[in-house]
Amino acid sequence: MSTSELYTKNPEDPVWQVPATGAARFSWEYDEGRERLLALYQKGKDKQWDGAKRIDWDLEVDPANPLGTPDEALTLYGTRHWAKMTDKDKGELRKHYASWQFSQFLHGEQGAMVCAARIVESVPDLDAKLYSATQTMDEARHAEIYGRFLHDKLGMLYPINDNLQSLLGDTLRDSRWDMPYLGMQVLIEGLALAAFGMIRDTTDKPLPKQILAYIMQDEARHVAFGRMALRDYYQQLTDAERREREDFVIEGCYLMRDRLRGVEVLENFGIPKAEADEYSEQSEYLQLFRQLLFSRIVPCVRDIGLWGKRLQEAYVDMGVFEMGNSNLDQLMAQDEEIAEKLDAERFAEEEAERVAEVRDAIAAGEEIEKNA
Repeated sequence: MSTSELYTKNPEDPVWQVPATGAARFSWEYDEGRERLLALYQKGKDKQWDGAKRIDWDLEVDPANPLGTPDEALTLYGTRHWAKMTDKDKGELRKHYASWQFSQFLHGEQGAMVCAARIVESVPDLDAKLYSATQTMDEARHAEIYGRFLHDKLGMLYPINDNLQSLLGDTLRDSRWDMPYLGMQVLIEGLALAAFGMIRDTTDKPLPKQILAYIMQDEARHVAFGRMALRDYYQQLTDAERREREDFVIEGCYLMRDRLRGVEVLENFGIPKAEADEYSEQSEYLQLFRQLLFSRIVPCVRDIGLWGKRLQEAYVDMGVFEMGNSNLDQLMAQDEEIAEKLDAERFAEEEAERVAEVRDAIAAGEEIEKNA
């Protein structure tokens, strides 16, 4: 079935065209590179995987409860609208929220794929080009997986959120080679990691848990790549250049904070936008969710050397300043461990099943011989 038939509302532009600016840069130095970045490139090669094989697509998904997250997480929970909803209505609301979340993940992954390709083109250093090529493949795999989940398991998609599209457009239109790093690797990828993690750690459904755990294993490398490249480069910036980047981060963070409302879902249920905005602002879960979403961004921004007074004041205004003390390396290590543990558990179960099948076959054979 065509994707256009699954959208809750058709996208305004079937093909979104963003004018490209900036130069394509070639490097003729093939022998040297930064050791840390080349090690990350090697890891990127070693960790490639096939989403069609590693993920168990035979697992069923309940359309009325795709993610198994608590109803308290739904913005309408406890409102006058919730009290009037039937069980069927609530199931449909859960489906729409899951579709909205995973649709934004899908659109963001396509944006990440385009940005990674842009980095290959524009970054001046060959070691960064090599790693970005592996990331482009990663992002293609992620877009494939989210698209398959939405098509085959939910049968519903939402168009890209206006604020996410705005940040993507700003990132891609900028001619400076470091902006795809900053917009995508730090802001969008950092936010996505936190959003993936919130669902991964609360869902009791095996298929979305697999999808999120395995994708997060890749994303941890991507954020590490952005940190390495930008930390080195931003040490060389003038004060004016650094302020420009900080202004971009401030605007991008406000856009991302305002993206996390899901107002489009409520509007599809007949709730006026102003009322939907009010419910979103009052939701205790969403307030906590928005704070935790910056747990990956704020320490990364601080780590790469963008920590001026205006930026700090913006994070205080958003209520996320204390996130700057989060241990980003520990969070990334946990993402790796969770994916590896999930693999170990799954493969152990499959091995146990194979052993049981062999034992049953041997027992059946012995029984046949005995009765012969």
